[in-house]
Amino acid sequence: MTLAKLAMVGPRKALNQAAGASMLLKKGHTASSGLEEATLRNVEACRDISTITRTSMGPNGMNKLVVNHLGKIIVTSDCATIVKELEIEHPAARMLQLAAESQDFECGDGTNLVVSFAGELLAQTENLFRMGLHPSDVVSGFSKAGDKLLNEFLPPLAEIMQPVSSGRDKDEIIRATKPVLAAKHLGSENILAPLVAEACLGTMSSTGKASFSVESVRVAKILGGDVTQSHVVHGFVALRGLETTLSAAKDAKVVVFSCGMEASATEAKGTVLMKNADDLKNYNKSEEKKMEEIIKGIADSGVKVCVSGGTVSEMALHFIERYGMLCLKVGSKWELRRLCVATGATALVRLGAPTPDEMGHCDHVHQKEVGGRPITVFAQSDGSKTSKLSTIVLRASTSSVLADLERAIDDGVHAAKTACKDGRFVPGAGATEMALSLKVKAFADTCPGLDQYAIRAFGKALEVVPRTLSENAGLDQGSVIAALGAAHASGKASAGVDIDDMGVDGASGVSSQTSVLDLYSTKASALKLAIDASLTVLRVDQIIMSKQAGGA
Repeated sequence: MTLAKLAMVGPRKALNQAAGASMLLKKGHTASSGLEEATLRNVEACRDISTITRTSMGPNGMNKLVVNHLGKIIVTSDCATIVKELEIEHPAARMLQLAAESQDFECGDGTNLVVSFAGELLAQTENLFRMGLHPSDVVSGFSKAGDKLLNEFLPPLAEIMQPVSSGRDKDEIIRATKPVLAAKHLGSENILAPLVAEACLGTMSSTGKASFSVESVRVAKILGGDVTQSHVVHGFVALRGLETTLSAAKDAKVVVFSCGMEASATEAKGTVLMKNADDLKNYNKSEEKKMEEIIKGIADSGVKVCVSGGTVSEMALHFIERYGMLCLKVGSKWELRRLCVATGATALVRLGAPTPDEMGHCDHVHQKEVGGRPITVFAQSDGSKTSKLSTIVLRASTSSVLADLERAIDDGVHAAKTACKDGRFVPGAGATEMALSLKVKAFADTCPGLDQYAIRAFGKALEVVPRTLSENAGLDQGSVIAALGAAHASGKASAGVDIDDMGVDGASGVSSQTSVLDLYSTKASALKLAIDASLTVLRVDQIIMSKQAGGA
């Protein structure tokens, strides 16, 4: 049979040739195209999501109360957490969400700048489209302005402030992390910044360039008390007490079992026939003897602390007590791995005496009560040399405040890591954005053609940061932007918004020499991600969505 005949086999389906693109796709799809239906709707969605997060920018940013699909209440001003918990469905707004998550993963800070600046860039395009500019003209102008900003205008601003020299000085790390912590939790930065610096320095390598892993700094949240009661432990903190009556050991060898400390079950089912009471006694004695041999072998190897990843039987606990050892049960395999990192132990899958290479060491293991809750502390006496893990024991009055402080500390640790890689700073408090805005506008005056309108709109979009900071602080944004622009035009490149100084007439709010610092790497990454996300949205001229799978 020829191909032509094969093609005619089977029932024919009448196709409506006049239906256009809807004929190509299954029933239930949606498609929108053109400037009005696709581009402007994408711009509107991105502008809406940036409007939600913009009021949370800066030290005076407001919190958002989000109730997720599981009913969990989240109170935070962290932009990455907000956009993640909102469960955004619009594909264009999802691009801003992904950009914010990338910024949070790489640098920890600057997520609100990504969403706010990208949203403002796209909001500026509405006037350009009404003027008659084509989206390709806008994309071309934004691309030119972005390249000029990142390659020529931004790097000179990093020479104004004194950079981090070595990355091993506590004061330098505090200087790098304090603005990040203040932006997330104003009022606690003077308490949290020294804790973050101490925890980072405790896990930093003693040789070579200063560096550490953000996974090496953990947070143990204990409800109750005040944030001033928080402290750093160079080691591991388990949020549960010991299983044994002994509660402390010094200079202890530690063995970690990923399995439970109990009699192992047989692989095959069997039946034991007991004829009298002596058979029952002998059966129990043999099981006890075997368990005692195992625990005695562990004790003879010099181990003082046993950690189990599973259940600990009463028989095993009895012999552990007899031989004067401590026992801790850790249910989470992630916590077990962190304990192995802190002590240098190897998690064993067999129950028996460990070799010297498999044992870990801890200078001081003890149980104590914090906030009415027993915890077990594995502390090293000299954290800068022997500990590979630091734990910040965090105290607060409510669980929502604890979670918000944990997010702030996570951003501060990322900032400290970024400062170790690239210790350059740029002026904060909107000073960098205002300086870049003036330079981009001046660059627009030198560009012929239609690109100059898009470049000038790009420069105006940069003013969103000082404008938002002044709005969130309750200042007159018009007066602040005018005074800030005049200060930068007169050569004061580090002039920024001062939320504390209201000025003589109560409307100035501008500091000629801002004390707020932003890391250069964080700022450059945030601006680049915002530009890339906005250009991606502008390059879309058609949205085609298939019918969702599943039932009603």
